Amino acid sequence: MIDTTVDVVNKLGLHARASGKLIELTMSYRSSIQIGRDASLVDAKNILSLLMLGAGKGTTLRLVIDGPDEEKACTAIKALFADRFQEGE
Repeated sequence: MIDTTVDVVNKLGLHARASGKLIELTMSYRSSIQIGRDASLVDAKNILSLLMLGAGKGTTLRLVIDGPDEEKACTAIKALFADRFQEGE
């Protein structure tokens, strides 16, 4: 199990388009992927749950991944956040 954090660095935060990109990525992994603040985690494969986080720019989110491809999932998710969801700002 991996328990780490990611920072929301894109201008608009974890809005609908960014959440959609995250969902597209997380759905490609078999591992259980949860994201949220502290102990309040949601399923990172559920768009409504992601939008309800209200994670704006500057938010630090906890990322918990458990499963057979957890290392690959963690690397890819962290890269997506660092790349600002490919929004180019």
